[in-house]
Amino acid sequence: MNHDSYADSYLRDILTTVKTIAVVGASDDDTRPVYGVMRFLQSRGYRAIPVNPRLAGKKLMGETVYGALGDIPDKIDMVDIFRRKEDLPAVFDDAIVIAPAVIWTQLGLRDDASAAKAEAAGVKVVMNHCPAIEIPRLGI
Repeated sequence: MNHDSYADSYLRDILTTVKTIAVVGASDDDTRPVYGVMRFLQSRGYRAIPVNPRLAGKKLMGETVYGALGDIPDKIDMVDIFRRKEDLPAVFDDAIVIAPAVIWTQLGLRDDASAAKAEAAGVKVVMNHCPAIEIPRLGI
C-alpha cells in the first residue's frame, strides 16, 4: 500500500469497524497529546486500553494500564502507537503477534519496513495520522 495518502473510504472503514484500541505510549500526564487522544477516543465510544510499562497495573481513564500489548487479555482491534520512531519496529512486531485488524501510528511517525511486515501478516496500517483528527474530519 502507498502510505503517502489514504482514501477517505479506507480510513472511514477502519474507524467505523474498530471498537477496542490499545494505546501504546499512554500517559497519565494530561498535557501530553496521547492523553487528549485517549480521552477523545473514549468520548466517541471506543474502548481505549492504555499500554505503558511505567504505569502497568494502575488505572487510567477507568482502564487498567498494561505493561505490554501481549499482557492485554482482550481482543484488540487497533493498536495506536505514540512512541519514538526508533521504537516502531519493536512495537510493530509486538502488535503483529496479537493480530489486530489495524496498526496506526500518530503524526510524525512512519516506518515503511514495519508497515510492509504488518501488511504481509494481514494487518491494515495507517501512519502519520491521528484518529482524533480523522474522526471529526470524516464526520464519524
